[in-house]
Amino acid sequence: MQVHNSLVVALIASAWTFLAIPPASAADAMPAASAPVAAVEAKASEYVKPNIKHGSYGKVNVVIPLTSDDKGIQGMKLRNIANGLKAVESWKGKMNVTVVLYAKGVTLLKNPDEQTQKKLDELKQQGVQIKVCDNTLREQGIDFHSLYHVTDADIVPSGFAEVAYLQARKHFVVDPVN
Repeated sequence: MQVHNSLVVALIASAWTFLAIPPASAADAMPAASAPVAAVEAKASEYVKPNIKHGSYGKVNVVIPLTSDDKGIQGMKLRNIANGLKAVESWKGKMNVTVVLYAKGVTLLKNPDEQTQKKLDELKQQGVQIKVCDNTLREQGIDFHSLYHVTDADIVPSGFAEVAYLQARKHFVVDPVN
């Protein structure tokens, strides 16, 4: 966060300098504008080890609603889950994850490509649960047997209600689209 704030301040300062002091010529403007940008680019490429100020993550329960058929959003949520599991584990914690698919989110499991299948399999091996909304299946005329690795135990009456149910039982709703 400190690096991000420093980058923002540097960008604002360089923009303010560029706008507030008119150069004598266009040639004079180039070195002044490009020097701060080069410094910002150099800082952006530096790795900063996380410096958390709290203890272990402990046990964290999360529920992730997935209602979009956008492959980019679906992939981002799967990556977020994998990254979160890895981070929490590295800081001596345990994260229990339930993904609830409803509305257009069910498309994640309709003929997923090889890369998505691999990611789903890896997440399930790490204990991630994937629940599918029965209302959605009925409304869209989908037989759950046609979905990737879905069993009758994965079906919930309502995806929307399942998210609320889990939230009431201390599962924090994480929706990385917002």
